[in-house]
Amino acid sequence: MQKRNAIKALVMAAVLGVGVGTAAAQTKLKWAHVYETSEPYHTESVWAAEEIKKRSNGKFDIQVFPASSLGKETDINQGLTLGTVDMIISGPSFAARTYPRLGIAYYPFIFRDGDHLLAYAKSPVFQSMVDEFRAKSGIQITAYTYYGARHTTSQKVFKDCAGMKGLKIRVPDVPAYTATPRACGANPTPIAFSEVYLAMQNGTVEAQENPLTTIEAKKFFEVQKAIMLTGHIVDGLTTQIAPHVWNKLSAAERTMFTEVTREAAARATAKIKERESKLADVFRSKGLQVVDVDRESFRSAVLKNVPLDSMGFTRADYDAIQAAK
Repeated sequence: MQKRNAIKALVMAAVLGVGVGTAAAQTKLKWAHVYETSEPYHTESVWAAEEIKKRSNGKFDIQVFPASSLGKETDINQGLTLGTVDMIISGPSFAARTYPRLGIAYYPFIFRDGDHLLAYAKSPVFQSMVDEFRAKSGIQITAYTYYGARHTTSQKVFKDCAGMKGLKIRVPDVPAYTATPRACGANPTPIAFSEVYLAMQNGTVEAQENPLTTIEAKKFFEVQKAIMLTGHIVDGLTTQIAPHVWNKLSAAERTMFTEVTREAAARATAKIKERESKLADVFRSKGLQVVDVDRESFRSAVLKNVPLDSMGFTRADYDAIQAAK
């Protein structure tokens, strides 16, 4: 009797088009990042997740976890290898811990502007890094999103590199971010992204550096007096897929994931650029001092005090990046 009922259930499922096999075949994926739900990095990740589900006829069901809900940035990067997350958006500076060559994108003033960074993301030198990173880690980088030019907020106003001397400034827990503060005699202090607001509020640090859009989204302007337009790093975020996912995708699925994540990156980039162009005036209207600094004083100090080779980067990669158009 039980066998007959089971057969009836299978027949009914087939008639109704209910996928006994469909449910089993559906792949649920976790996509993690550390950004707020209001930011394009999240909204366009959600769009991409829905688009991948649609283009795969429901095979891939991706849930996006924002705002460090699955861990700090270090945690989610490690999670790709550990299998605790399946996809992330994150700065390649964290991937550079595994494959240091990627870290050259964080050498101060290496990019002229956002368009130069995006040209680099399409260049042969970057593609060679992507291939070598995958060979070493198994992780596939599929897209690059413009994050913004990083500027410095502080309780103390300064106009040049010398003015940073002794300043206790929060930086991400990645060596490349310390180059500018170290070159100027500041005291770079690594603190997790999710803890930056509180660290400035309680005086653990006096300053931090991030793109204007992040300063707005994380409300860092509430606990800082001034924004110095240092623009020392033009930053980007990479979309990365874990080896336990990428290795199981067909060639067609790999192409689809790549195309969709690149579309999402382009959509987010456009929104970030538009908002970034307006924010200096927005912050002025909120009563903050917005200071144009002597950027050359920072650039020359970095070249003198933290030369390229001291960070393990090569002139060949630097020159190839400079040539990207």
